[in-house]
Amino acid sequence: MDRSRWAAWLRMLAGLAILVALGWHLGSGAFVSGLRRIDAGTLLAGLGIGLLTTVCSAWRWSLVARGLGLRLPLGRAVADYYRALFLNAALPGGVLGDVHRAVRHGQSSGDLGRGVRAVVLERTAGQLVLLVAGAAVLLARPSPVLAPVVRFVTSPAVALSAAAVAVLLAVAALRLRARRGASRAERTVRRTLAEVRQGLLAREVWPGVALSSVAVLTGYLGMFVLAARVAGATAPVAELVPLVVLALLAMALPLNVGGWGPREGVAAWAFGAAGLGAAQGLTAAVIYGVLAFVASLPGAAVLLARRSVTRCGGPAQIELEERVLAEQGAAQRRA
Repeated sequence: MDRSRWAAWLRMLAGLAILVALGWHLGSGAFVSGLRRIDAGTLLAGLGIGLLTTVCSAWRWSLVARGLGLRLPLGRAVADYYRALFLNAALPGGVLGDVHRAVRHGQSSGDLGRGVRAVVLERTAGQLVLLVAGAAVLLARPSPVLAPVVRFVTSPAVALSAAAVAVLLAVAALRLRARRGASRAERTVRRTLAEVRQGLLAREVWPGVALSSVAVLTGYLGMFVLAARVAGATAPVAELVPLVVLALLAMALPLNVGGWGPREGVAAWAFGAAGLGAAQGLTAAVIYGVLAFVASLPGAAVLLARRSVTRCGGPAQIELEERVLAEQGAAQRRA
């Protein structure tokens, strides 16, 4: 087994360990209570919010791909994004769906590298908006949860680590500039910066990317607040939002099983620190996880429909459509 597979298994085991630890300390009641509280109205609300966030995410992906010179119609982007969300939720690791849509779009466009980098930039844009908005919310809204977070961020260990990283980056930049010839690393850096400018910072791209990212984040916050209300939380929304932001930030940690693990741990800790009860935080996170999975279920329909087309003799038509897309993308790049 190679190193990457070992790393993937360790990340999944870490996510399982978090869930086991939560069940050990808080009991299974929080998990069961979350499942029992979900009704049909809650599921329909989750599907509606999921539709909003998926369409906006697909729009962001389409904009980034277009900035890189790849053609990606919005309808196809929505279908592929739904399929990726379902695969992310149903398979371990939480990223295999994104890998699938990146490779598929890259192959159909005739440029696998750009297809993959389009997905990377699209996901990076969403994470950056989450980080910026999360920092703004946590700094603007006083919360008892912030005290330990601030102490950790301002601790000497974190400061020294940040300084060491800054020094290493500065040394690497100086070494690259000192070299006369364009090394492979330097060419990679230059290409990456150029694609960031084209795919994210171009005048016709960044407003849509920013707007869609804000809309997606609003949908995530709304779904988590809905989950907290279903879990029985009666605190004002202004008090819940900082706790929800911390839980959403935890989802970016690569230590999960289909998105489960750090989200539940941080939600339990944040709700407990805010005086709302760790069990209630865990229940809210469980309900959110279920709603997120339900919101991804249209992706299963997309996956089944694709297989049905393949069985009914559709590969030739699919291959023709993908060849046309590849030719159009190549023509756009030549122009």
